[in-house]
Amino acid sequence: MLGVRAVIFDMYKTLVPNPEEGWINLFKEICNTQLFTVDPVGLYREWKKLEEKFRRTRQNLEEPDKSPPFKRYEEAWRDCFKQVFCEMGLEGDASYAAKAAVKSMTIQDVFDDVPRALASIQQRYSTAILSNADDEFLFPLLESTGMEFRTVLSSEMVKAYKPHPAPFMQIMEMMDIKPNEAVYVGDNQFDDVKGAKSVGMFTVWLNRNGNTLDESIPKPDYEVTSFDDLPGILKRHT
Repeated sequence: MLGVRAVIFDMYKTLVPNPEEGWINLFKEICNTQLFTVDPVGLYREWKKLEEKFRRTRQNLEEPDKSPPFKRYEEAWRDCFKQVFCEMGLEGDASYAAKAAVKSMTIQDVFDDVPRALASIQQRYSTAILSNADDEFLFPLLESTGMEFRTVLSSEMVKAYKPHPAPFMQIMEMMDIKPNEAVYVGDNQFDDVKGAKSVGMFTVWLNRNGNTLDESIPKPDYEVTSFDDLPGILKRHT
């Protein structure tokens, strides 16, 4: 990793949590607001199946020209709410529910191990955010946490989701760096490691939960369990 000039971070589950508990609380709020008598957890589970299908089918990595039209998360979540309400016989406001989901994504605290390590990294490297996120929740979240980055790029801005190469290529262009000058740090082996390695970046997999490495996906250059490990790795190898 000699010659690294920039460290690029994923946002959710890397710098800030996105716990299932928060989603379940959101669905409790939706049920209360819309006067549903169904189990909020059951509603969330059925909605999540549809949301995961969207994630699997939102782009064709083998033949990008055959990908469906780009959808922001808010649009996709609204469609998932419409479908699950219909399937469960609920007369609900899908747009309201989707907007509530967007708002919930703006309210997260930074992981405890991030501030000190990030400050150390930012003293030595140019830093950026590259996140699968809508602008409507990514930028308010950054403002609320107080974290500052020279460059921020969302999937909405580039109209493509990681691991598609386009977001990685665009952020390198924005930062005026080459692949061998960049380290990408993320929690998701598929979206983050696969995507970054496909364009030649160095990769660090932040495996906070001790997940098993998927051998069918390119391996990261480094695997860490805490953000605190990053400054040492970067210092030793740059």
